[in-house]
Amino acid sequence: MKLISVVGARPNFVKEGIIAEELKKTNIEHLILHTGQHYSPELTDKFFQQLHIPTPDYNLGIGSGTHGHQTGRILEKSEDVFIKEKPDTVLVYGDTNSTLYSARKIICL
Repeated sequence: MKLISVVGARPNFVKEGIIAEELKKTNIEHLILHTGQHYSPELTDKFFQQLHIPTPDYNLGIGSGTHGHQTGRILEKSEDVFIKEKPDTVLVYGDTNSTLYSARKIICL
């Protein structure tokens, strides 16, 4: 089974840290797609390091912008990843722009 976790904002990272650790104990192929919605290295990189989250397999580099701009770019770029990877499940965290446009099969935490 292939699972893609989609993260983009700091609250997502906290949840992802727990999930990534637990998935290491399984035979599930776990990829991480970081939309780049929150992109400051001073914050994002520290969260990944301190929570022992693996480096994302994909970073869309979305950055800041209006709600429509961010979500439109996430939709466009995440679709390319989903087509390439063909995940069985997409796991999204919370209610951010990254969550809104990144899932086909959704398990919300």
